[in-house]
Order: sequence, then C-alpha cells, then structure tokens
Amino acid sequence: MTLHARPTTHATGLPAYTETLPALPESVGRARRLVRLAVTAWSLEALADDACLIASELATNAVQHANVASFRITVLRLDAHRVRVAVIDTKKTFVPTPPAAEPDAEQGRGLRLVAALAHASGQEPLNWGKRMWADVQSDTPCP
Repeated sequence: MTLHARPTTHATGLPAYTETLPALPESVGRARRLVRLAVTAWSLEALADDACLIASELATNAVQHANVASFRITVLRLDAHRVRVAVIDTKKTFVPTPPAAEPDAEQGRGLRLVAALAHASGQEPLNWGKRMWADVQSDTPCP
C-alpha cells in the first residue's frame, strides 16, 4: 500500500502528520513509514530509528490489545529537535505497567522499550478512548 500522508497542522498549531489505519498487523509497517516520512520532511533523520521503533510498539499494542477497528497514528513536531509519536484508539482502559517479561518470553517488553528510548512518554484519557505517546529528541536542534 502506498502512503498518501500530507503534512497538516495539529490542533495545537504545531506541524503534524497523521493517519487513521485499520487495526491490522500490516498497519504497523504503515505507521513506521508515516513516522519516517515526517522526520525526514522535517530534517530530523537522526530521530528516525527510535521514533519508528516507538511507533511500531505503540501501534502493535493497539492492534493486539485494544480490540478496535482502527487506530490513529500522529507525529507532531514539538520544537526544533523533538517530535511526539502518538497512537490513539477508542479503548478507554489504560495499559497497566507491564510485569517483567520472562527471559524467554516473546512479548511483554514493548512499553519498557518505549520508555527506554523516549525522552518522555505517557498515556492520556480521552472522552472516547486513550492516547499513548512518546517524545524523542536529538541533542542538537535541526532546521
């Protein structure tokens, strides 16, 4: 599938890229591509790998655990060297802090990985669901 994302302005007035995707496994790759497109357009390529991994983990959680038809991925440029990756779904329950994963477990490390890569991360309740987000930043401002 081709990604047809266009830059937009977020409700905050900040530049953003956003897309609603079906809650299917193949949408995780589309979420990563949207993030890479955004950070490249903003000349923040240094953030691409961490931001894409965060998008992958948050989108995977929406696909595997939210039990919803779709989710929304948003990449918001917060300032010259920081972006926020957010996934919004309609499931109102919050994701608890995951227990420590067993050494041979194939799941259970995603949110810990997000927290380790992010400058800041969190969850926000919405009237109709929740937003899970993570900020990534570079040490030096970009254009």
